[in-house]
Amino acid sequence: MKLLRVGTAGAERPALLDRDGTLRDLSGIVPDIDGDLLADASALARIRAAADAPGVLPALDPAGLRVGPPLGCIGKIVCIGLNYHDHAAETGAAIPEEPILFFKAPDTVVGPEDTVLVPRGSRKTDWEVELAVVIGRTARYLSSAEEGLAHVAGYATAHDVSEREFQIERGGTWDKGKNCETFNPLGPWLVTADEVPDPQALPLRLWVNGELKQNGTTAEQIFPVGEVVRYLSHFMTLYPGDVINTGTPAGVAMGQPEPKPYLKAGDVVELEVEGLGRQRQELKGA
Repeated sequence: MKLLRVGTAGAERPALLDRDGTLRDLSGIVPDIDGDLLADASALARIRAAADAPGVLPALDPAGLRVGPPLGCIGKIVCIGLNYHDHAAETGAAIPEEPILFFKAPDTVVGPEDTVLVPRGSRKTDWEVELAVVIGRTARYLSSAEEGLAHVAGYATAHDVSEREFQIERGGTWDKGKNCETFNPLGPWLVTADEVPDPQALPLRLWVNGELKQNGTTAEQIFPVGEVVRYLSHFMTLYPGDVINTGTPAGVAMGQPEPKPYLKAGDVVELEVEGLGRQRQELKGA
């Protein structure tokens, strides 16, 4: 299923994109798309049954209707740094022996076509297309990558916007370059795991002002999705509705020759993970 949330920011309602591409209202069946829903097999079954029954779910007119983040009430966002062989190579970084972790606050999440704000004083705002993993079952001390995949509810396209000077040159952890306002567009859809048979076979692409900058595949991941979930479960408990941003392929501004083409107000970024939907953001100054 392709689950999403539509409406004004803070007042989104749950919806579904059916097999024919029609947007359907789910608000008569479930209150929201969130961790509680993803952990409730009976509620998901009701959605599937309604989606398969003609005339049960009202159609929504998408014209002028904002698409919000596909997940509400996000618990935590755990991010994996330097998780692609080609991205590590372009930045001159050693291949990590274990996953590199940092966090993004849930309040960085915006919709897939919402404005992204370039922070005040920023000189190095960068782009990163990523595969986002959404947890559907509580995960603690998992023993295998297969178990890790079994705890995934679904997948989404994510944009891990980053300010490299804040991240690398201002001391401390990466978090200060990752948590600026609007720095995690998510969506348009949460695609349930049954529609993604192999999360290590997904092309990812990103364009800036129409120019292709990133053109990679999750096959390049150093630590694949199942292993990432297993690994994280030994350091923290993952709950339904938690999100994992799994890293970015080569092609970021930081990895390009001088003068590096960092983002600025007026730029347009478009990105997609194949099968998970496309995003478009116009950048403005904060």
